[in-house]
Amino acid sequence: MKAMVLSGPNLPFERVERPDPAPGPGEAVAKVITCGSGLTIQHVRAGRRKVQFPRIIGHEITGEIVATGAGVRGLKVGDPVTTYFYLNCGHCRWCLTNLEPLCENSGGQIGIDCDGAYAEYVKLPAQNFIRLPDGLDYKKHPAEIGVVTDALATPYKVLRRARVAPGETVAVIGAGGGLGIHQLMMAKWARTRVIAVDTRASKFEACRKAGADEVVDASAGRITEQLLELTKGQGVDVVVDYVSATSTLEAGARALGRRGRLVTLGGSGKPFTALAHDMLNKEQDLLGSRYVTRSEVIESLDLVARGEVFPLVTVVRPLEEAEAVHDLVERGEITGRAVLRVA
Repeated sequence: MKAMVLSGPNLPFERVERPDPAPGPGEAVAKVITCGSGLTIQHVRAGRRKVQFPRIIGHEITGEIVATGAGVRGLKVGDPVTTYFYLNCGHCRWCLTNLEPLCENSGGQIGIDCDGAYAEYVKLPAQNFIRLPDGLDYKKHPAEIGVVTDALATPYKVLRRARVAPGETVAVIGAGGGLGIHQLMMAKWARTRVIAVDTRASKFEACRKAGADEVVDASAGRITEQLLELTKGQGVDVVVDYVSATSTLEAGARALGRRGRLVTLGGSGKPFTALAHDMLNKEQDLLGSRYVTRSEVIESLDLVARGEVFPLVTVVRPLEEAEAVHDLVERGEITGRAVLRVA
């Protein structure tokens, strides 16, 4: 099979030929039709995630099962599938209570701790394949269907994590990014007032089209002040921060109103300061949200199948152009999501 391989951090992709994978017990192999190119896997290419090289990255797929190993149930050859990103154990207390991202025995992530889907075929534990619902036309829209597992499922999970209710005001920091713009979409689907916060004026129109009622230009560093102005001093109900730098987290926390919730999803991992006085007197929540459960992936796919939401993919290139696509991702020049076409 053809595959695009990374031999080390900050090195270009190499097109190589590898043997077609054969499934072992409990495994399955899928033919990859498309695979999303998001910032999570760009961190691998750029050396911001530690992995064992050489590595085939990629996990947001639309594909079809071509082989199953001994003991596999629930999948058969020809089934249309996508993947679940985390290699969780399936039997610890967290997995058994439908909280797989908190797995005590996690084996890591597809395309980071095992080879992924920048290739004609991908072999994984069978439980990591999710069969697509019948209502999805995956052959007509393979690029969009594959990215649902992250682009829509992650914002969908955030709505639950933050207990978002219709009529509330939701501000999204980093709204022009691949996840941020879909958070706008999902917040509008949830019938909220949506405020997009970003530094790139070139993405404001796309933010409005995705569902933003107002846009805040964060380039001058006045996030808190502008959010308070838009809410007439009352503060926002929910701030979702996809940047999660110290400055954005602190600005978001200060912009919360009574019973406000701040959700962090960014990977910066930097400390920040929140006012305990406000948390106490306004009963505010500071929350983290880590990827999604399998159920949330399935429910997000069902939303798309019913026509309630649809992912925004603006760049679709052949697999061999992975290098050029990742350069665009690194520079933040993608609106929505980018996808590589494999088959």
